[in-house]
Amino acid sequence: MFGPSASPAWDDYTTWTGSVIQAEGRYHLFYTGTCRAENGLRQRIGHATAASIDGPWTRVGTGLALDLDERYYEEHAEGRWHDRALRDPWVLAEKIDGMYHMFYTARRNDGPLYERGVIGHAVSPDLVRWEATAPVYAGGHYGQLEVPQVFERDGRWFCTFCNIRDHWSEAQRAAHGGGVSGTHYLVADHPLGPWRPAPGFLDGAVPCRRYAGKVLPDPVTGADCLMAFLDSGADGNFIGQISDPIPLRLEDGRYTLADFADQK
Repeated sequence: MFGPSASPAWDDYTTWTGSVIQAEGRYHLFYTGTCRAENGLRQRIGHATAASIDGPWTRVGTGLALDLDERYYEEHAEGRWHDRALRDPWVLAEKIDGMYHMFYTARRNDGPLYERGVIGHAVSPDLVRWEATAPVYAGGHYGQLEVPQVFERDGRWFCTFCNIRDHWSEAQRAAHGGGVSGTHYLVADHPLGPWRPAPGFLDGAVPCRRYAGKVLPDPVTGADCLMAFLDSGADGNFIGQISDPIPLRLEDGRYTLADFADQK
């Protein structure tokens, strides 16, 4: 089990989405946290470790791994955006150029409101000391890109994300028939970018049908599939269950749902 710290603490209100890797002889959990004193409005990224994937998990120090760096990222201001976006950490288990790399949901500190969504980036030599750097995806298309997942297939890099059409830029909605809500991805030739949105949209609908999708290998076939949580049912009410695996097709560096009818 893992949950909020006892008050007062930077993560005494909520603990959210993150990722787990095995490295440096331990399992490492990176997570999103908020505190009651700030009414949950300012997100930060935490770090806990365990000897087993089943825990128990122990925070590294106070647990705080990364706070906002205003050189690159937007601080919360009343009436501008609904929160401070610094969440959903995804950490690569293998070093690149001698450093570990973290990717996360963030917003840059300039530009139109619905073009500020970026994929934040931080580096660490040891998974404990983290330093924020400029975003690896500088935005321009969405107000936010939630729950990123960064991985490589066939020499190309992919970064899945999810959002709702209300958080698309005007130009992006105009170019895609008003937009949809769900899971899509960025593509790049290197994990540090430059990243760009893939054509179309991987798994979207109005109202939102599935959200926060992840690309995972099918345990039986080994082929890639999409798993997400079920958002809205036929009656429009929230479901919140995990979907069955949805087969994916990867051709010419582009993912599509294997059953095209599932995109309808």
